[in-house]
Amino acid sequence: MTAEDVVGRLESGMTIGIGGWGSRRKPMALVRALLRSEIGDLTVVSYGGPDVGLLAAAGKIRKLIAAFATLDSIPLEPHFQRARQRAAFEMVEFDEAMVMWGLTAAAQRLPFMPVRAGLASDVMRVNPSLRTVTSPYEDGEELVAVPALRLDAALVHVNRADAHGNGQYLGPDPYFDDLFCEAADRAYLSCERIVDTADLLKDHGPQSLLVKRAFVNGVVETARGAHFTSCAPDYDRDETFQRAYAQAAREPDAWRAFCERFLSGDEDAYQAAVAAFRDEEAAA
Repeated sequence: MTAEDVVGRLESGMTIGIGGWGSRRKPMALVRALLRSEIGDLTVVSYGGPDVGLLAAAGKIRKLIAAFATLDSIPLEPHFQRARQRAAFEMVEFDEAMVMWGLTAAAQRLPFMPVRAGLASDVMRVNPSLRTVTSPYEDGEELVAVPALRLDAALVHVNRADAHGNGQYLGPDPYFDDLFCEAADRAYLSCERIVDTADLLKDHGPQSLLVKRAFVNGVVETARGAHFTSCAPDYDRDETFQRAYAQAAREPDAWRAFCERFLSGDEDAYQAAVAAFRDEEAAA
């Protein structure tokens, strides 16, 4: 598929899960395609990074379910921060583990998962809809009932995949991309490179096969499709570009100029603009 094919299967009002973590291995080419569409009014579930920031800046988020929104080397995602401060969308803020267990419950088709995360914290105060359950066994422990985070669609990015939807990560962390796919009615996988199935295990063990084809509805080959986030070992986070992004986010005119230069065209135009930006920075 193409990124446009994927977005063509999405609709306004959906609950969309976005894989990766902070500013690491985000499906940015798919997010950029979503930005170019008319789709909005979304509920977004994410370990947030610039995916959340860009969608927030475009006014496409109705509700965000997240533990954070960060650019890692820049602690707070700037567009998220501005949107949050003006209450631009409904926010459900969970503990990191609670997001994981909510996705796990959805993947297992359970209504909730009992967990200790969140107890005796302000998570319970800021989420008054959360309920607790009591263990039916002798311990009688009270636990948080984290609701299933069922997704209409999931978008994730990995290093390599085959045409059937088997996805392989080669970096240091799987994050929770497999859970996002399993928790979704439909999942779309972008990758740096599509390879033959037999080549997936040629140089790497079976533990690197993170995403199983049974949970994937489409595969998009898009080199540097996680830029400007990292996709180790293929490339690191583009810190220079990320700083330019965060700087532009501080002022409306600067952000309009950034969008005109980098986000007004298709993915090929974006990558060409980024290459030109890198050349300018190298010459400076």
